[in-house]
Order: sequence, then C-alpha cells, then structure tokens
Amino acid sequence: MSAAQAAAFVRALAEANPAPRTELHFTSPYTLLVAVALSAQATDVSVNKATATLFQVADTPAAMLALGEEGVGAHIRRIGLWKAKARNVIRLSQQLLERHGGEVPAERAALEALAGVGRKTANVVLNVAFGEEAMAVDTHIFRLGNRTGLAPGRTPRAVEEELMKRVPPELLRDAHHWLILHGRYICKARLPECWHCVARAHCNYADKVPWPPAAPARSGAG
Repeated sequence: MSAAQAAAFVRALAEANPAPRTELHFTSPYTLLVAVALSAQATDVSVNKATATLFQVADTPAAMLALGEEGVGAHIRRIGLWKAKARNVIRLSQQLLERHGGEVPAERAALEALAGVGRKTANVVLNVAFGEEAMAVDTHIFRLGNRTGLAPGRTPRAVEEELMKRVPPELLRDAHHWLILHGRYICKARLPECWHCVARAHCNYADKVPWPPAAPARSGAG
C-alpha cells in the first residue's frame, strides 16, 4: 500500500467517525491505567462490568491498596486471568504511591516499569490521558495492518512503527481509536464485513467479502 493510499484509508475512517473514544470506562488517568491493564485478553464490555463496582470503592492507588488483592479479585473474577491481574493492580498501585506520589506518570519508561504495564498499555495511557500521538497496537490493529496492507509487520512493534510513519500527522492523535474500532466491528478476524467498510476502496485485501453470507436454506415444508 502506498503512502497516499494509506492516508486515504485512515481519512475514510476519520470521516465516518470524527470523534472516536475508547470504549473503556474511566474517570482519571489512574482508573484508565487500571482498566487498560485489566483489558488484556478480555473484552472491554467485561472490563467495564468489573470496574463499574471496583471503581465505586477504589478509584485511587491508596484506596485500591487498602482494598487488597482479595478485594480487587472479588470485583474482577468475571474477566480472564483475574488472579494475576488483581496482583498486578495492587503492585502498580503501591508503585505509584512509592515512586510517583500516587500520580500516573506521563513518561513511557516510568509507565512500563509498573507491574503489568507493557508497551500497548503505556501507549493507550499516553494517548488517551495525556494527549500524546502514541499508537497502541492490539490484536485488532495487528490483524488489520497486515490484512489490508496498511502497515504490514511481523510483530506489534513493527506494525506500530509503520503506522506512525504512514498515518497523516494531523490524524495520529485519534488513529488508534479508529483502527481498533474498525478491527473490532468491521475488519473482523473470521469474517471481515467488507460490504459496509468505508475504506474498502483503499484496501489491498485480496479476499474481500463483498456481501453478507447467505443464510442457510431451511429444510422441510414451511
């Protein structure tokens, strides 16, 4: 995909959704950090259900630490890997209090030094909480980047670097939202819904699905 084609692809998504937002619920950089950390290998819907009660009782590092690992676990049992995630939430809350006065740092290295926080989580926090032009590459964006030709790469980091070069500078701030949502709802893993993709004219995917699959015929008399 050429640079001009890549720019047209992203602009088509932007025109269809001028004000994209993360689907995770949060009220502060801290609750955003926790929500994103909990979202690994889990849906945003399941995370939002868990944090709806968790953040009612603990929406600061100090309150979370007071709740304890078992207390956090009681709220997040519905999401995958909840035991490890409860442990990490407590550890990162303690680290924030010890190293940053309870505040979420706005630097990548400091974020990635927190328990359970990798590059993708750090990128989301930097982008959403602090307005940086960071590109968080999840499974949806990794798939979309390779399938469409927008940003092919063997690793999430390679896809991220390609996207940072190919997305028009004025669209970088919101690009990861457009791409995540597009991968989640349109350019799906099993059956991409190309028939209502606003960027299909700019996509290099060779096996486009131009219309919905036909419903199986009913057998027997009606």
